[in-house]
Amino acid sequence: MNPILTRRQFTKAIGGLAAACAMPLAAKTRAATVAATDAQGNAAKRAFPRGFVWGTATAAYQVEGATGADGRGESIWDVYAHTPGKVVDGSNADVADDDYHRYPEDIALMHALGVGAYRFSVAWPRIFPDGAGRPDAKGVDYYKRLVDALHAAGIEPYCTLYHWDLPEALQRKGGWQNRDTAKAFADYAGYMAGQLDGRVSHFMTMNEISTFIGNGYGSTAMAPGLGLKGQALQQARHHALLGHGLAVQAIRTATNAKTRVGSAEGIDAPMPAFDAPEHVAAARKAAVEENAGYLTAMHTGRYTDLYLETLGAAAPKFTAEEMRIIGSKTDFQGLNIYTGNYYIAADNERGYEAVPFPASYPRMQSSWIQFAPDALYWGPKLMAEALGIGAIYITENGTSSTAAPDAEGRVLDIDRVMFLRQYLGELQRGIADGAPVRGYFLWSLLDNFEWSRGYSERFGITWVDFATQKRTPKLSSRFYRDVIARNAI
Repeated sequence: MNPILTRRQFTKAIGGLAAACAMPLAAKTRAATVAATDAQGNAAKRAFPRGFVWGTATAAYQVEGATGADGRGESIWDVYAHTPGKVVDGSNADVADDDYHRYPEDIALMHALGVGAYRFSVAWPRIFPDGAGRPDAKGVDYYKRLVDALHAAGIEPYCTLYHWDLPEALQRKGGWQNRDTAKAFADYAGYMAGQLDGRVSHFMTMNEISTFIGNGYGSTAMAPGLGLKGQALQQARHHALLGHGLAVQAIRTATNAKTRVGSAEGIDAPMPAFDAPEHVAAARKAAVEENAGYLTAMHTGRYTDLYLETLGAAAPKFTAEEMRIIGSKTDFQGLNIYTGNYYIAADNERGYEAVPFPASYPRMQSSWIQFAPDALYWGPKLMAEALGIGAIYITENGTSSTAAPDAEGRVLDIDRVMFLRQYLGELQRGIADGAPVRGYFLWSLLDNFEWSRGYSERFGITWVDFATQKRTPKLSSRFYRDVIARNAI
């Protein structure tokens, strides 16, 4: 290309510049007004609904520490983490973030963020050290102080009653393999919800049945690390579902009519490979069948025919009454979404086929988190459509990062900022297209004990120096604070 202008081109360019410079002031003002209006319109398109709930989340065993304080009983995770070789860095959660003692400091962090809600979990062994029997008053009082402090800071508490820390005393009796554990959980859930009635308006029965059964009972990757197969595994899963249903009923009995009850379940969000109608329909079918042992059963009160046929002799034994209890009506569904699976239409009995991730597909630090922002578009949308769910909260979303303090003490986790920006953008788009999402809880407020990964993976938007317990908000914390303040991306 010749960069030299001809005389004619030069004259035309100068004439255009002169015309622009001679534009009347009123015309310039009108042009500026149109540009500003367009910018406001574009911003409005990226805004979240008025009253959208912005929160952050933690789990008791991952942050509290103080495992021997005030009468707390032993949990299956205490036993597992102290077993050599179970946690990759040889660590445990005896201290973790010491949130049991430092929760006022962490509430101050949340207040500075501007969050309106905090999802936390109650440690079952703090309430019933042996899983059942006489409650421990010190444990109950701790959570009352916590929620009162949250209210004082203008933060609404959202309470999860079981986030994987089963009392070891119950595990010695079979844990979730024992049907009695479902009843013990319902008794605990009803009691604790009653104690917090009037202080907490949103309760979640359990967190990710699919994970604590699949990884704790179906493999050795998490506590209690049993590695069950076949019918024994499926019966444990069924008992956990039964515990959820019984707990829903117990919470309703123990609390006022305004209390909202749900659960938080982890899914690999169903996504069409691209949004051709046949692939969208395939992903919608996958939403039902790939969650048949969990969310589908909880929202329909039945196991699908295909699911039972696939299990064959490994299918759990159950009664019609148990399925009715499992299908107890809930008020909302929490979805923990980090990634998803892509589907295409297929000529098979399922009507869909999963598309495998090639080695070149981008991932975050945690190898199981494939970078899939559209999971927050399609996941809530298709789950709501397929199962008739009327209200959804994203109860977990986030990523680990290797970003560490630089010479100035800053943690510039731009990878997490990128992740959140893209995922939240897709969530907003999904809500604009009808997904009934009422709020979002970022995982997590703090770097913490990441289960069998120990302290090797940091999911927090706040850096924690575990030697000194010093908290340092990361770049992602500043990003999230800005999103909350604008209620928009």
